[in-house]
Amino acid sequence: MVGPQRRSPERTFAEEDAARRSRASGASTGPERGARTERTKKKGNDAVTRHTLSVLVENKPGVLARVASLFSRRGFNIESLAVGPTEHSDISRMTIVVAVEELPLEQVTKQLNKLVNVLKIVEMDTDVSVQRELMLVKVRADAGVRSQVLELVGLFRAKVVDVASDAVTVEATGTRDKLDALVRVLEPFGIKELVQSGMVALGRGSRSITDRSLRALERTA
Repeated sequence: MVGPQRRSPERTFAEEDAARRSRASGASTGPERGARTERTKKKGNDAVTRHTLSVLVENKPGVLARVASLFSRRGFNIESLAVGPTEHSDISRMTIVVAVEELPLEQVTKQLNKLVNVLKIVEMDTDVSVQRELMLVKVRADAGVRSQVLELVGLFRAKVVDVASDAVTVEATGTRDKLDALVRVLEPFGIKELVQSGMVALGRGSRSITDRSLRALERTA
């Protein structure tokens, strides 16, 4: 019997596919330990899981649209997408959070790997990566309740970035659970506006996925 294996933070989908075929020859069918297959909800009989993908791409026009269209054509729901430059000016990093209803995510990742502008795809496990989102929220806070609002903001280690006579704007950074909890405690005061960034993530430790992708890019140049 092939027992469950712990996956490294930079395990590629090709490696994962080979590992699944190896496990198929044994009797074990349980989930792989450490896999970023967070169960979020159930829709009918289908379990929905959330995956966080870090995708390195060439910094060229049209790449974002081509990557997003692959997910939509396959019927996957993108919950958040953040894209920006890396430490190398010719490489951008996309962080994509996608919800999957027990469908093999490899359907999409294999197609992504075929795109000439995609350099590397890594699934970020929560236990071996740092994941954060940014939120700005404008809350009603007149003189009668302002001290209560500020006390709650301090408990969540958030900060006030703008003050008006009847409202304050709060900046908070953290995991999705932390931000959702902050919203819940502020809702009774009245939320006037809210905006939230997509998830960004980096693997823990000293290793970098960008360096190896840059070397591969230089070899193809």
